[in-house]
Amino acid sequence: MLPPAQAVLTSVRGKPGDPDEIAVLWTFVVNGDPAQVGVAAGDEHVAGALINQHREFVLNVPTASMIHGFDVVDFSSSRVGDKFAKTGFTRGRAARIDAPTVEEAPIQLECRVTHVLRVPPVRTIFIADVVATTVHDGICDPDGRLRPESAAFFGMAAGCGEFFTLGQRVGHIGQSVGRRDIRY
Repeated sequence: MLPPAQAVLTSVRGKPGDPDEIAVLWTFVVNGDPAQVGVAAGDEHVAGALINQHREFVLNVPTASMIHGFDVVDFSSSRVGDKFAKTGFTRGRAARIDAPTVEEAPIQLECRVTHVLRVPPVRTIFIADVVATTVHDGICDPDGRLRPESAAFFGMAAGCGEFFTLGQRVGHIGQSVGRRDIRY
């Protein structure tokens, strides 16, 4: 019964002879400085074994215009196949790691695994350092801060299975208690 969590496409290099993989995994922030994220992969996901093997992946933050491809990926994540071809997404290459990117995603976080946590009965959590970030023009302000209103980012609500875009800005961290020194 949690409100929408950011929808993310995780991409990882395939096995030799197999296509690169895209999956929908639960994704979360672990730390801000240094930048660290986590993904949770069920055993049925092809991506989990590939992340465990390569120790690198890319988090591609999609927009609402990508929901059809997002669903195609989500409902085929337990099967090997060329999901770039199935979705029409453009395969790119990460700058600092050996993994594909989804070029249509306006934010791409290149990640290197630092810790692996097995969560019985059927899930593995991968904690990773963000080693590089690529953003499309207009997604950040001149100071490099994310502008959430710049694109129709969306999230999934686990309690109902529905997608929602971000709503209106309602404040800034610390502002309601008089803090003006908090900067990201």
